[in-house]
Amino acid sequence: MKKMRIGIVGCGAIGGSLAGEISSNFRESAVLAALFDIKPEKSAALSRKIAKNGRLRVGSLDKLIAASDLVIEASSAKASWEIARRALSKGRRVMVMSVGGIVGHLEELSALALKKNTQAYFPSGAICGIDGLKAAKIAGVKKVVLTTRKSPKSFNGVEYVEKNFKLAGLKKDKLLFDGSAARAVKYFPQNINVAAILGLAGIGITRTRVRIIASPAVSRNIHEIEIESSAARIFTRTENVLHPLNPKTSYLAVLSAIATLRQVLQPVKIGA
Repeated sequence: MKKMRIGIVGCGAIGGSLAGEISSNFRESAVLAALFDIKPEKSAALSRKIAKNGRLRVGSLDKLIAASDLVIEASSAKASWEIARRALSKGRRVMVMSVGGIVGHLEELSALALKKNTQAYFPSGAICGIDGLKAAKIAGVKKVVLTTRKSPKSFNGVEYVEKNFKLAGLKKDKLLFDGSAARAVKYFPQNINVAAILGLAGIGITRTRVRIIASPAVSRNIHEIEIESSAARIFTRTENVLHPLNPKTSYLAVLSAIATLRQVLQPVKIGA
């Protein structure tokens, strides 16, 4: 069977973890074909780490797409839609990690994938319950609420927080945001990717409610999801271990991408 050629856009903590996994544990069914980052030194360093000859780095997104059957976006919400659009336009499959960047483009993305007879994949990320939400949606979902608790330091550099809150020396929980997933994705693009996947899988990002809390008592990213539907009432709580190379990313988010890749490559699919 021909091995799937995989290209990764974005060579930070997530891209690097996925590159290592593909090279070591997917060798029978896939090959890491190309790496690209807007900072060439990052793709060059990762290329040298993964390949003995260091030739995985390419100089442009177009070259990566040409070399790949599946393009994995691991860059940023600002770039994810353009990466997905260009990959799908060339008939490539695409996996999107920065789901927040796809908000507002889902219909266009679906139409493009259908036209080019290809697929787009969205890992569930750092939360549990997406399979149940998709099933419950068939019967009708009334409410989806996400409550996220993170350490105050997780919000360093978030413009919305820096303009409205002083978190240094925080002694008790502080509610930073309470509103729609659409607004959460806009104001917390690096912290609340899970809100986007919940909205896309369920009742939409304008009806999905998000609460974001800075909590000095927690050392893990905690996501609680409440779903009310005609089929069931679902409650999940996920306490995430932080990624060792990037404290703004949950380790489970990377593992979710690996699990999604297994679904793509293996003939037996498990779960909704």
